[in-house]
Amino acid sequence: MWRAVLALLSGLIFGLGLMLGGMSNPTKVKGFLDLAGAWDPSLALVMGGAVGVGLLAFAHAKRQARAWCGDAIEMPSNKSIDARLILGGVLFGVGWGIAGFCPGPALVALGQGVQAAWIFVPAMLVGVGLHDRFFAARG
Repeated sequence: MWRAVLALLSGLIFGLGLMLGGMSNPTKVKGFLDLAGAWDPSLALVMGGAVGVGLLAFAHAKRQARAWCGDAIEMPSNKSIDARLILGGVLFGVGWGIAGFCPGPALVALGQGVQAAWIFVPAMLVGVGLHDRFFAARG
């Protein structure tokens, strides 16, 4: 029960942060990515804050044996930068620029009733399924 409550609270706080920061608004995201046009730098502050919180959280997690829910903390061990990672990053960035969504904010926007999210989220799930079907087994 505690694990489910902790997961719910974490998700609610994360979603609220995405909404308040404007990350679930595709128009705002596209404005941030439009460096040559009407650039909106406000999301840089949101991302900077997120990176800062993430750095502190990872620094703390490295010193802990267990997460708050009791699970063992497993830090990523693969530090290699290969073609799959680069291609994945490029595809993610292009998709983010075209749609104005990345996965977390898209789910928040779906909950907010944003019409574009009702197209993006099913397409994202199909893409995840195709990846798992054809590429995940290759490691």
